[in-house]
Amino acid sequence: MQNVLLKPYSILVTRILIRVVFFGAFPAQPPPNGMTYFKKPTGRPTNGRLYIDFLAQALGLPFLSPYLQSIESDYRHGANFATSGSTVLLPNTSVFVSRTSPFSLAIQLNQMKQFKSRVDELNLTGRNNLPPPDIFGKALYTIYIGQNDFTSSLAAIGISGVKQFLPQVVSQIASTIKELYWLGGRTFLVLNLAPIGCYPMFLVELPHNSSDIDSFGCMMSYNNAVNEYNIMLKGTLQQTRKDLPKANVIYVDTHMVLLDLVQYPTSHGLQHGTRACCGHGGGAYNFSPLIFCGYSTEINGRTITATACKDPQNYVSWDGIHSTEAANILLTNAILNGSYFDPPFPIHQFCDIQPIG
Repeated sequence: MQNVLLKPYSILVTRILIRVVFFGAFPAQPPPNGMTYFKKPTGRPTNGRLYIDFLAQALGLPFLSPYLQSIESDYRHGANFATSGSTVLLPNTSVFVSRTSPFSLAIQLNQMKQFKSRVDELNLTGRNNLPPPDIFGKALYTIYIGQNDFTSSLAAIGISGVKQFLPQVVSQIASTIKELYWLGGRTFLVLNLAPIGCYPMFLVELPHNSSDIDSFGCMMSYNNAVNEYNIMLKGTLQQTRKDLPKANVIYVDTHMVLLDLVQYPTSHGLQHGTRACCGHGGGAYNFSPLIFCGYSTEINGRTITATACKDPQNYVSWDGIHSTEAANILLTNAILNGSYFDPPFPIHQFCDIQPIG
């Protein structure tokens, strides 16, 4: 049966690499985060805007309010349930120990259910900063999660150990999509995992030898493992589409986009693919596990601060693990182009796409 799509008037974000909701529950990242666009930290671990900000702009919407933000939130155009350091599977550690968020995907789904319940209960249209109850069938849902499940234990148990629980991760993502479907959701963009073998943080922290480094400076073994996960995710989503024939479940190959940015930065107007803008230590990666972007620590009796470069617009990596605003613009444009959708999804036919920047 041919699916009839309604124009997605709003975006409901269940989890992406952006870290907006964390700002509502825990202190925000310190300066220089936010230095380029907002001129101050806003809970986004980058110098400016994230891909979801640009996606909202492209759809003619304001930035999405975090679900946990209690002051000045406006949910008429969507809601953001994302958190920093969140996982698909339930965490077995504390944010104060490992920086892993307590807001796993299951918690975010429960928050979404509560959000919909309150909207339905109040039955308001355009008042009290809530959307109309029928919005959930028209919304565009984006899901970008799994990297922390993949990377949090890599150093301890290695690739083979991590692979043991990855089927649970993709299964949980599929189950979440089905629950969102029964809540009314019909259009889902599911982003795959990034090439973590090219990230400055992991190039410094994860064990590897020189023979594992490819001609672009990336770790082949870790990127190959990510590819295996992405293939598993893609196959699971294919089955999910069969289970939900009235839904549009779109696999978005952002991995390919980010890999191309890292491998050929100059082709995209950038200069540095595997070097962090905000960090400490200089060298090829400008990343130190002893001090993260914007923080200070004492080393050998000296206070050292991880500072930002003067030209973040030339970098793919902001802090060793998150992308710069410049990379996020390029990523969003690639998503909107539609070439990285599987199956093809004519987003321009259903949405009046605006220029971003």
